[in-house]
Amino acid sequence: MDRRVAERRLAILGAGSWGTALALILADNAHRICLWARSQEHAMALRRERENRRYLPGFPLPSGVEVTSCLEEALAETEGVIFAVPSDAVRSVAESIRSLLPPSAFVLSATKGLEEGTGFRMSQVLMEVLPGIETRLAVLSGPNLAVEMARGVPTATVVAAFHEETARHIQQVFAQQAMPTFRVYTSTDVVGVELGGAVKNAIAIGIGVCDALGYGDNARAAFMTRGLMETIRLGRAQGAKAETFSGLSGVGDLIATAHSRLSRNYRVGYGIGQGKALEEVLREIGQVAEGVPTTRVLCDLARRYGVEMPLSQALHRLLFEGFSPEEIIRNLMLRPLKSEGAWCGAE
Repeated sequence: MDRRVAERRLAILGAGSWGTALALILADNAHRICLWARSQEHAMALRRERENRRYLPGFPLPSGVEVTSCLEEALAETEGVIFAVPSDAVRSVAESIRSLLPPSAFVLSATKGLEEGTGFRMSQVLMEVLPGIETRLAVLSGPNLAVEMARGVPTATVVAAFHEETARHIQQVFAQQAMPTFRVYTSTDVVGVELGGAVKNAIAIGIGVCDALGYGDNARAAFMTRGLMETIRLGRAQGAKAETFSGLSGVGDLIATAHSRLSRNYRVGYGIGQGKALEEVLREIGQVAEGVPTTRVLCDLARRYGVEMPLSQALHRLLFEGFSPEEIIRNLMLRPLKSEGAWCGAE
């Protein structure tokens, strides 16, 4: 193994299934990982059991993974900080580490969501709270189901940064030399990579609804395709490259999230399609499903950028306005007839 890129000390903020899976991948590369849990109780359980029995059971933590609930301890002498907390916690956690962040450490957002209220992508939140990090900032997205990563299933992802050298540096940090199961590509389209990872969560809710209603593959394919069109239009309005959405962080992540019953967002949609209330479904899942708050944000962004997003608006009605699944599907099918149109065109 190339020791120039190995044995780094890295901090992962967030000890859910996603943060734990990233810890397993990076520890396998001989890096020293400090996994930060927001609650002291969770951190104590992880240290005691050496396994995340709450969020990712069945995968022992390697000896190279330390666990703490103390941010000072997590960030001490770290060479990189990886955000794996839910989107609604990114700002507060970033504020908490502002005075602790080593000046040369890279910052990687692995959170796939949008901030309610501002509509910010996670990179925008981090740059606002941690001024001066743009050259060291990157985002990670792709078809990365945590359980499959932990199992060592071959997986690919994208790291995007405003500065290509930053993306390449983080690519090397993740590159596995002994047992290559996690392949990392680079990009400089931060906007496109982030939006692809965020919007697909909302689309996956719709796919879950369609499946619960027994609508079959035609409806599934139509919802995914039209949802991807909405993502591209919003992305281009924000300066993203259309071709980014045909890659891993666009089509790739959408396919994985919308097809897998491991996906929390798919399970949200499936439960609602079965007639359950949103609160009941979220309680059963027991973890954050980013597609729920993202749906609320998408409608605000659609108005702000003048982009028509009928599927996102339909999902908003379903989740927050009391419409039934049958009603929203019927209303979508009865929309005025139009040409399929260009990616950035009106709908």
